[in-house]
Amino acid sequence: MPVTNFFAHIAAIPFEGCLNITVKKDGEQLTTSILLQNDGCGDAAKNHIPPLILKGSARELCEGFFDAVSAPLTETSKLLVNMEAYLKGQETARKNAAMEKKKTEKADKADKSDKPTTPEEIKEMKYRGIMAEVDKLEAAGKYREAWLKVPKTLEFPEKSEEMRNRRSSLSAQFSPDLFDAGQPATAITNVEPKTKEDATDLIDAEGIPDERQGE
Repeated sequence: MPVTNFFAHIAAIPFEGCLNITVKKDGEQLTTSILLQNDGCGDAAKNHIPPLILKGSARELCEGFFDAVSAPLTETSKLLVNMEAYLKGQETARKNAAMEKKKTEKADKADKSDKPTTPEEIKEMKYRGIMAEVDKLEAAGKYREAWLKVPKTLEFPEKSEEMRNRRSSLSAQFSPDLFDAGQPATAITNVEPKTKEDATDLIDAEGIPDERQGE
């Protein structure tokens, strides 16, 4: 029996998977069916790839078999590999999308939890916002403007002591100028107190004794 290099030619074809070759004999005519299967590809579309059919005499097939099947098998193998890579890419994209969705939902929940919901929380946030502006004015050396920015006691009665102390500390920064002829102290004296507590705050801030203390 002559030595054949059939399997050497098969090994030279770059393909992945299982190569199924079926030969049917009808007289002197041979019909060969070649189907490449790749179990690593999970895309059901691979089942629609038809087998490669070759017909001819034994001599014709011996002479032209590999020339006829090498290129189609190589392309089919690439197609199946790409299909699987595409499926894996889709799955990765779905997982990443799900992870991003969870992150977004978690961030939204965190944002909502940080937002004030009760009237007390809303009021507290408003107070902190005003006092933050006071801090900025004080840091800029605008002590009178900062003093005027401190809320009135009527607005935040529960913060009255804190606000009174803040006004006092601010007035201490500019009180020496109150009697400077070149710097008339109109910023404070023109402020009309709205409540008894505000009047007391105003007197304390200006350093003017409260006559009622002697009563």
